[in-house]
Amino acid sequence: MSDAFERERQNNARLDELSAKVSALRGVTIDIFDSARSHEVIDSTSETFSSMTTQLKGSAGRLGRMAASGNKVAVFKLSGIIIGSILVFYYTWRLLF
Repeated sequence: MSDAFERERQNNARLDELSAKVSALRGVTIDIFDSARSHEVIDSTSETFSSMTTQLKGSAGRLGRMAASGNKVAVFKLSGIIIGSILVFYYTWRLLF
């Protein structure tokens, strides 16, 4: 009877060890999944900012060509955009700091 009790105790101890390992593995798996998901968000954000930068450069280039052609309306638009951008950055900076 004592031998059966000892085996049962050993089985329970091993079962507890196995349960702890499975829990640790589950935690690592969840951490890997969360990390992969955050990398996808970062990549998506990088692509969005990259396309926005490309569009902004294209718009600035077109405005610059219009201003170089001597069109007064284009010059006023370009100066208005520059002044507006500076004001937006200034007020955003004041709100944050």
